[in-house]
Amino acid sequence: MMETSAPDAVMDIIPILDLKAQYQSLQPDIDRAVARVLASGQFILGPEVQAFEEEVAAYLGVRHAVAVNSGTDALVISLRSLGVGPGDEVITTPFSFFATAEAISLVGARPVFVDVELDSFNLDPSKVAAAITPRTKVILPVHLFGRPAAMGGMMELAQAHGLAILEDCAQSFGARYCPPCKNCPCERATQEALAHRFTGAIGTMGAFSFFPTKNLGAYGDGGLITTNDEELAERSRMLRVHGSRQRYHHEMIGYNSRLDSLQAAILRVKLPHIDRWNQQRRRVAQTYNQALAGLEAVVTPAVSAGHVFHQYTIRVLNGQRDALAAYLKEAGISSMIYYPIPQDHCPMYKGQSPPNPVSDRLASEVLSLPIWPELSDATIEYIAATIRQFFHRS
Repeated sequence: MMETSAPDAVMDIIPILDLKAQYQSLQPDIDRAVARVLASGQFILGPEVQAFEEEVAAYLGVRHAVAVNSGTDALVISLRSLGVGPGDEVITTPFSFFATAEAISLVGARPVFVDVELDSFNLDPSKVAAAITPRTKVILPVHLFGRPAAMGGMMELAQAHGLAILEDCAQSFGARYCPPCKNCPCERATQEALAHRFTGAIGTMGAFSFFPTKNLGAYGDGGLITTNDEELAERSRMLRVHGSRQRYHHEMIGYNSRLDSLQAAILRVKLPHIDRWNQQRRRVAQTYNQALAGLEAVVTPAVSAGHVFHQYTIRVLNGQRDALAAYLKEAGISSMIYYPIPQDHCPMYKGQSPPNPVSDRLASEVLSLPIWPELSDATIEYIAATIRQFFHRS
């Protein structure tokens, strides 16, 4: 077979993510926002952060948005606000970035890992009920890779057992919940009540990350807590500033977790563009799916209206994932494995939970391909052609 040649529009090395085009398209606005903050002399919290909190709350459709220093802090502070501590259990997914379980441990609670769905990579609500005990306080689903988890079933379980739900939205900014029709175990009334809500506006609280690689990314660390509960919002605001409502009047042990004004100003510039960028990500995913159709050893992700494709992640069957990743690298194409080691296999958690075979299988099959809103069709076609060449080579 003749080797595939990269078109002129394709870079010599195709990265997993390229943020330069986004900055270039917004450069005048971002530069003005940065200059505005520098001229103000207010660099932490302040009017810029307050304005961002109001704008992002309005966008997501929640009453309260509390900006913090990182997505990890958003999880930790949310758990603290919900009263989670030593002796409590939090049900979550083993197939996520380590910060999810780490935050649970940091507040002294125990993560209880429940297996995921093979097609969505998200927490399987049909398996959550069996993991609930008298110590369970929170269900913590992760909207992995930008696909909303099956929230209908989990919301009904939480209501039946008096539990809170904390949504890990680190990868899902702008994603909307679209309930599955045939597999969703929840009642139709629940499906209709939750339909088309943004992630972070469904459960008791939501935790977001603005790490630069996210769909809505800052130029440094940043995070956000969302809730419709006034008391939880006030507690979160206190915890982010050393447990105080008023300077030097500390009512609880808190954190130094304040969003920088520069990051808030940059995020304010970017926020009005997020729907367009997410739609472009769906366009990239659809183009990939069409270009990879018919490959028996490749399972492509479904493109739903609410999925925002923080990552475009395929499953590579028959033990060929690592060989394909190496082949792509030789062709100048970056790829990533999210995640090679499930959280329940980390040393501090190993052996504490029943086996999670679906999560284990995914860890050996998943491969994320380059994706960003401006990724060209020509580059996608080259990547897909290289994958096809791998499977069709003699």
